[in-house]
Amino acid sequence: MSKQILRAEVPLEETWKLEDIFPTKEDWEKELKEVENLIGTVTVFKGRLGEGPKVLLECLEAQENLLIRLAKVAAYGSLHLSSDGTNPQYQEMAGRVSALSTKIGAEMSFIRSEALSLPNGTLNRYLEEEPGLEPFRIMIEKMIESKPHRLHPETEASLAALGEVLSAPGTIYETSRTADMSFEPVADSKGNLFPMSMGRYETAADIVLRRNAYSETTRVLKQYQNTYGATWGTEVKKNVTMANLRRYESAIHMLLDRQEVTIDIYNNLHDIILTELAPHMRKYARLRKDILKLDKMLYCDIEAPLDPEFDPKTTWEEASEMIINGLSVLGPEYTEIMKEALSNRWIDRADNAGKRTGSFCSSVYGVHPYISTRWHNNLREVLTIAHELGHAGQGVLSQRYQRYGNTRPTMFFIEAPSTINEALVGNYILSQTTDKRTRRWILMEFLKSYHHNFVRHLIEGELQRRAYPLAEKGKPITANVLNKLQGEILEDFWGEEVIIDEGAQLVWMRQSHYYRGLYPYTYSAGLTIGTQVAQAIQKEGAPAAERWVEVLKLGGTKKPLELAQLAGVDMTSPEPIRSAVAYVGSLIDELIELF
Repeated sequence: MSKQILRAEVPLEETWKLEDIFPTKEDWEKELKEVENLIGTVTVFKGRLGEGPKVLLECLEAQENLLIRLAKVAAYGSLHLSSDGTNPQYQEMAGRVSALSTKIGAEMSFIRSEALSLPNGTLNRYLEEEPGLEPFRIMIEKMIESKPHRLHPETEASLAALGEVLSAPGTIYETSRTADMSFEPVADSKGNLFPMSMGRYETAADIVLRRNAYSETTRVLKQYQNTYGATWGTEVKKNVTMANLRRYESAIHMLLDRQEVTIDIYNNLHDIILTELAPHMRKYARLRKDILKLDKMLYCDIEAPLDPEFDPKTTWEEASEMIINGLSVLGPEYTEIMKEALSNRWIDRADNAGKRTGSFCSSVYGVHPYISTRWHNNLREVLTIAHELGHAGQGVLSQRYQRYGNTRPTMFFIEAPSTINEALVGNYILSQTTDKRTRRWILMEFLKSYHHNFVRHLIEGELQRRAYPLAEKGKPITANVLNKLQGEILEDFWGEEVIIDEGAQLVWMRQSHYYRGLYPYTYSAGLTIGTQVAQAIQKEGAPAAERWVEVLKLGGTKKPLELAQLAGVDMTSPEPIRSAVAYVGSLIDELIELF
């Protein structure tokens, strides 16, 4: 039986270069202390913001400097932990950073409270009188908008001091998922045993291996369901309580306010996609069942390869070339960023024990983005890396052209850059072949992406959309409640095409998205925007590509609906959503023809 390697056994070239943040752990330790000492450079302005715009400017500049340096310290700790969550030293580093972040948040809470306690119109007057405040205009205007939901300054300070406690549900979940879960090896159809981790092998061609892996994941998840139900329920209760305290109509309204989108758009995405995409995906499920010759389709069969003999391999060097060629339409500046990311160890591609599951990108201000993924020389993984590089490209460009506080769009827009990259690279690979079998395979990979972002993640979002109102009516959110809701949502979507068994009902336990507000549904928003922009780039070429890169440079200086509009997509209308759904339907129809 093969064994998952330890972090210490990973070749250096497969790891990310965290020395770019701090050359040594000793340097990190030194900066950690210095960052804590910098708190006084901000708190010295406490009680003085009414003195005039110059004092506010000096305060905000001191805060910005502190947050930039804290971001580097925090990234160094969290990225180490992501690489190996079983390492006690990394756990301790991440814990220290978390404690410091909470302390800084509490100490700086006076800025917002004190600024908003100034007489009405004062902050607007400050903006007019002090040109130096212009880079902070967006932050100040958002501050003013939040005033109806602010609490007494002492209450705000207390809540900030409790930041580490309030984020505990997500921390407990992530720690447990990474460090505590233990799986038994699973067998394939020939009796070969394979090391197991959560969700592994569920896209395997071998039905015995695939279903054994699914059963083993289900077995382990069941052991934790009441604990994870409690953490999930506590997260929901926290947000419901906060929404009540801050005088929002509901928790969902509060969480959407942070994303700067309306509840109508939120509901449009759920209602249109879950209703109008379902018939297309059921048709796809029937095709899969026929091709795979299954008597019944389980949840783990949804992404099983339909042409298992065709498993195109590639090298890291070939993959890098494909990505560069596919994204070259975005221009030389963007292409250079991609080349640097692929060649200078921005990407951790190892598959070691204790590594955080899934892929992600974390942009470190003043350094560069870092990407975590797993690389097994499969062509599919090229699209995954292209996806994460989309986040990296946005991170570099926004940091290059915007001040620290204006670099990040709200969560609603955050997945658009990644899905556009995935589409562009996929289309490039498609353009390089006339082989029917290869085209069929790429279409299936496209559909896998739409399944993840339009189906799986939006179903996660629908679970939130149904659970929060129950909590607001006083119903405790427990594992039993979540299992029932999850099963009902999946049955509503898949109808009779997929058997929704115990393992399917437990899929809510697999994702950390629930601990990041209303994150899950935003994948569908990003993919809707991404589909439209990628199609425009294919049709128009350079003009659409240049328009998109300019949008990326704006960072968070515009609200997400404005960014989408500048990219040519009107998300206030249901039409872009319906257009994306129709595109998925066309992919399925073409795939049926090719089989």
